[in-house]
Amino acid sequence: MTATVTTDRLTVTTDRLTRVPGLLYGGDWNPEQWPEQVWAEDVKLMAEAGVNLVTVGVFSWARLQPDADSWDFGWLDRLLDLCHRHGVAVDLATATASPPAWLVRAHPDLLPVTADGVRLEFGSRQHYCPSSPAYREAAVRLTRALAERYRHHPALALWHIHNEYGDHVQECFCPASAVDFRRWLRERHGGIEELNRSWGTAFWSQRYTSFEQIEPPRTAPGPVNPTQLLDWRRFCSDALLALHRAEKAVLDEVSPGVPVTTNFMSMLKALDYWEWSRHEDLVSDDAYPDPADPRAHVNAAMNYDLMRSLKGGRPWLLMEQAPSAVSWRPVNVPKRPGLYRLWSLQALARGADGVLHFQWRASVAGAEKFHSAMLPHRGTAARGWQETVRFGAELRRLGEIAGSRLRGRAAVLLDWDSWWALELDDHPSARMRWPELLRPWYAALHERGVTVDFVPPTAGLDGYPLVLAPNLYLLDTATADRLTAYVRDGGRLVCGPFSGIADRHDHIHPGGHPGPLRELLGIVVDEHWPIPDGTTTAVRLDGAAPDSPRSDGTEPHAERWSEWIETEGAETLARYASGTLAGLPAVTRNRLGAGTAWYLSCHLGADTGRVLDLPLAEAGVGAELPDLPADVEVTRRHAADGRQYLFLLNHGGVERRVPLDTPGTDLLTGAATGDAVTLAPLGAAVLRLPAAEERP
Repeated sequence: MTATVTTDRLTVTTDRLTRVPGLLYGGDWNPEQWPEQVWAEDVKLMAEAGVNLVTVGVFSWARLQPDADSWDFGWLDRLLDLCHRHGVAVDLATATASPPAWLVRAHPDLLPVTADGVRLEFGSRQHYCPSSPAYREAAVRLTRALAERYRHHPALALWHIHNEYGDHVQECFCPASAVDFRRWLRERHGGIEELNRSWGTAFWSQRYTSFEQIEPPRTAPGPVNPTQLLDWRRFCSDALLALHRAEKAVLDEVSPGVPVTTNFMSMLKALDYWEWSRHEDLVSDDAYPDPADPRAHVNAAMNYDLMRSLKGGRPWLLMEQAPSAVSWRPVNVPKRPGLYRLWSLQALARGADGVLHFQWRASVAGAEKFHSAMLPHRGTAARGWQETVRFGAELRRLGEIAGSRLRGRAAVLLDWDSWWALELDDHPSARMRWPELLRPWYAALHERGVTVDFVPPTAGLDGYPLVLAPNLYLLDTATADRLTAYVRDGGRLVCGPFSGIADRHDHIHPGGHPGPLRELLGIVVDEHWPIPDGTTTAVRLDGAAPDSPRSDGTEPHAERWSEWIETEGAETLARYASGTLAGLPAVTRNRLGAGTAWYLSCHLGADTGRVLDLPLAEAGVGAELPDLPADVEVTRRHAADGRQYLFLLNHGGVERRVPLDTPGTDLLTGAATGDAVTLAPLGAAVLRLPAAEERP
């Protein structure tokens, strides 16, 4: 039977799958935790709430396979049949995230081992070594059994591999991992002499004469070889990816045409999501912003932009969010009225085609029994249930946006290799962490209403008038050449501090920093100058160029990092105004060909936007709407027929009036707009705008 899957949309339709029109809505359903008589009540309430997709089987391995030679699919048969009868599609999990006790006791070496040699025990989840042959074999066997049984089931709309890879176990240091690591090193480096060159083993007499002498970087007396640690990070990401690919290969073979996903964990350091996303049919993400953080929505927007970017702008799926409080923070604050709706709409505003949750019905036992649910412990009388029903109705009114896309007006370079290398030990400062370097840059653009795409270092940059690189510690000459060509052809590049330092083996580029970026940026770094904790260095925005930023009496201050730099053709646009570096360049601009390259030699934190304003203006990159009020987030999704959908989200505590450039219709209320929209605190509007040729 031939299936046709519309991969640009998350609404999956084939000639044998349940049709899921509009936007996806639902969550993790764990019916194995409940008597079967509860299931009928659940599907009835799902219909009331507008649920059209549920994830099932995520942690059901022990129920599906009671022992090595037994299977119990009867309950899952009945469950999927029940879903189909009530029009609820199924995201069917392979259940491989938590091996059952019988498998662990039969293969105790399956359990993961820490760098200190401690073997972790059964009783939680993700208790497995990624390189364990016993685990891999059992996981693939279970996946095949599920695929063969349910590949033609009419409720099946999506396959869900594992759950949150890298959440609890990101690495294992057992003998099986050592064998797998050595295999990976042979494939990467070829011969042992090439490995010695790559790892710089002439240092500290670390030279190897055989791959068999190499072990994982377990706890050692002193600093461990940094390139070994970098290769270890690469290996650990690949080892988990190998598990995912093994299961996906089975699903693609046995159940072709049904899309496959695994739920990501936003911007997770441990896994290179650029590589992982190549092996997903659609990207899905689990997001848990903290309701106690008044700026949590900015970080969430950043993560959602990454999820959208991983597949080049294709719609993605919010696989998990909390309807209210989570259960794993030291203090678990609920979402105040209106916040759940606003944050759900934010995912759609950033390109999602569905909003799912953990979980459908609140658990009565286990570690997550205090985690909120679409159906809370109090049942249909609960405040949370009323919000579940109301938002389901609103999603149905927004169904037409499914499949539309948005594209960032600026690009941000994100390189997992560079992230891993940047945060290794024995650097000038341990305070240079990629997320902390990135967030002020992203926050500045978010505040100014500029949507960004994330791009890998190998990406083409055509079409982006502005590219931001908050940090490129690890940089090869090929990437530097692409950036140089981009600027020569008229692009604007803004590069942050401690960039162009090392090559892909984490070896310092000779000749002075920023290595292969030196000519492009027109500067040389004489010495890195980390700023001690609790102190700052003033920066005067009154550089030599006539159009450079001017001080308004409140000078920006650098924190964490500064650099002693000298210009080699670049203009100085800002100087250090205090400390040892007083008078030296802090921000520079270098014109190359038809474009411009900027360098920020310091970490300006919340003041970063004051410097970014000039390259934004020079590149012609501004907000989706002019005169955007504070705390209002705006994005614009584009449909294939030319229609646009303008999302306006008020994250503030006061009413905001937002001027419009084009009148439209608010899909949430059905009301036509004039020249402005008024948003209540935590309010939102989703405007359908006519295609350009339909406008007066």
